[in-house]
Amino acid sequence: MSRPSVDSLSLGFRDRFLTYDELTRQVRAWADAFPQLCRVSSIGRTPEGREMWLLTLGPDPDRARPSAWVDGNMHASELAGSSVALSIAEDVLRLHLGQVSAGADGAPSTVAAERLRDVRFYVLPRMSPDGAEAVLVNGRYVRSIPRDERPARAHPYWRCDDVDGDGLALTMRVRDPGGEMVEAKDFPGLLLPRTIDDPPPYYKVYPEGTIENFDGSNVPTPHFLSDNQTDLNRNFPFSWAPDSKQVGAGAFPLSEVESRAVVEFTIAHPEIFLWLNLHTFGGVFIRPLGDKPDSKMNPEDLALYRQLGAWAEELTGYPMVSGCEEFLYEPDTPLYGDLTDYAYHQRGAVAYVVELWDLFKQVGFERKKRFVDHYSHLTRDDMLKIAVWDRDKNGSRVVRPWRRFSHPQLGDVEVGGIDPRFGLWNPPFDELPKVCATNSAHYLRAAALAPAVSVDAIETTSLSSELTRVTVTVANHGYLPTYILSSARALTHNEPLWVDATCKGCELADPDLAHREIGHLDGWGRGLFDGSGALYYTRTRGNTGSHTVSWVVRGRGVVSLRIGSCRVGWTTRDIEVS
Repeated sequence: MSRPSVDSLSLGFRDRFLTYDELTRQVRAWADAFPQLCRVSSIGRTPEGREMWLLTLGPDPDRARPSAWVDGNMHASELAGSSVALSIAEDVLRLHLGQVSAGADGAPSTVAAERLRDVRFYVLPRMSPDGAEAVLVNGRYVRSIPRDERPARAHPYWRCDDVDGDGLALTMRVRDPGGEMVEAKDFPGLLLPRTIDDPPPYYKVYPEGTIENFDGSNVPTPHFLSDNQTDLNRNFPFSWAPDSKQVGAGAFPLSEVESRAVVEFTIAHPEIFLWLNLHTFGGVFIRPLGDKPDSKMNPEDLALYRQLGAWAEELTGYPMVSGCEEFLYEPDTPLYGDLTDYAYHQRGAVAYVVELWDLFKQVGFERKKRFVDHYSHLTRDDMLKIAVWDRDKNGSRVVRPWRRFSHPQLGDVEVGGIDPRFGLWNPPFDELPKVCATNSAHYLRAAALAPAVSVDAIETTSLSSELTRVTVTVANHGYLPTYILSSARALTHNEPLWVDATCKGCELADPDLAHREIGHLDGWGRGLFDGSGALYYTRTRGNTGSHTVSWVVRGRGVVSLRIGSCRVGWTTRDIEVS
C-alpha cells in the first residue's frame, strides 16, 4: 500500500487560519499517516480544555540529537504564526518522504537536505489555543490568553464583547467635543488623529464591549490588557520583573499553564540548538541582545547572527535587527520575561523572533532607522495609504462600516471601524502562501547549521599477541560547534563530549580509561565578518573540530563506543578487535 502524499493531507493552513479543531485534525492526520516520522503529543492543557499540540518530526524520535524548535501564536491575534509553523512541519515531512526536489522552490540544497535529515524538529503551532480561538471566533482582542486572575477588580475597566450581536467584537465610536479622532474627508468611515484645523464631528473610540464597575459617568481609558492579564512574552523566567515594572508580566514567572509547559519541555531537551519564535507583523527578524547594544555582545555570536540575517533577507526580504538597538519601544527600557531572552541566555540556543508579514513594505513605506518606529511614527497620510491598500488590495477586510447602536451604558454609539485580523495583524489570505514558503525556507537553512558528531577514523594496531591499540578520531562536521554559542559555554547543561568504552570478549588494559572526556569540538562555520579568512591573509583554525583518543585492549572481541553529550546526543560505534 503506497503512502499518501503530504499535499493530500493538508487542511489549507497555507491559505487560511485554522480553528483549534481543524488544527487538531491536521496534526493527527500527519501522525496517523506517517507514524515513523511524526509524533503528536500535548505538552499542556489550557484552562478551557484545549491541548497544546507539539509535533516531533524525524525518524527515531526518542533518539537524542541536535534539535530545532519553533513555536507560533503565543500572541492570540498573531494567527499567521500557526500557519508558518505548520508549513515548516509539512516541509520537514516532504524532505523525509522525498516528495520535494532538493533545491527547487526554496527547498534545501542536496547538501543541506542531507544534514537536515538527522535533525529532530519540535513544532508547537499554537502556544495560546484559548486566545487564538477567541480572536478567530469573534474578533475579540486578546494579547495572549483570555483570562484575568488579578485580585484587584474594584476599578472600572473595559471588557471586550460583541454587544450588537453581529458575531464580532470590534470598536465603538462616540461623538464627543473632546474627541481625539476625526473622520477622513477622502475615505468615509476611516478615523484619523485630529488636528487643530479639523472641523467637527470629533470622536472617542473604545473597544466594543461594556465597562465593569461603571459609575454611569466616568469612562475608563481602554488598555490592551484590560480584561486579559498576562502577555506570555513577558512571563518567562529570564530577567522577569513584576507587573508594576513590566506590563503583562503575570503574577510570577511561569504563572501561566502555557509558558510553564514550554519551559518544562525545553529544559528536558538540552539538545535544542535553534529556537524561532513566530510573531506578526512588520516583516522583520529580531535577534539578541534585547537589553544591550551590539558592542556588548559576544563577537562570535554576533558574527553568527550576521550570517543568519543575510540569509533571512535573501530568502524572505525581511531584515534582521538588534532587539536593543532597533526594537525597544522605549529607549533604554528593555523588555522583561521575554521568550527569546530565555532561549538565548538560559538554554544557549540560537534564538530569535520573526514578525511575519511585511505590511509596511507592501504599502510602500521606506524603512525607518529604528525599525520599531514603523509602528508608532505613522502620519495621517501613512494611515490613509494603509486604508487605500486595504480597499484596493485586501477587499476592504480591515476598514469596516459603522452601524448605529444603542449601548446599554453609553447610549448612542456606532459599532464597526477596524477589523485588524486579516490584513494588519496577519497577511491577507492571498499573501499567506508566500509568507509560509519563504519563512519555512529560511528556518530550514538555519536548522542545517546543526553540529554533526561522527567517528571519522578507526585504527587498530597490534602491540603483541595479547594487546591491541584502538585509535579513534571523533569529529564535528557541522557548521555550529558542539557548544552551539560561544556565550553559552558556561551553562551547566552545555557539557563537553564524553566517550564510554565497553568490551565484549576482551578488556581494557587500563579500566580507568573507560570513561573519558573528549571536550567540545568546533564546527566549520565562522559567521559573517568575524575578521578571519580574508583574501589578503587566508588562514583557518587548526583541527579544533576533531579529537583523537586511543585505548589498549587485551584479548579479542568487540569494543563498543558511546560518544556524545546531553547537548548534541550520542553516537555509537562497535569496533572488532581480532
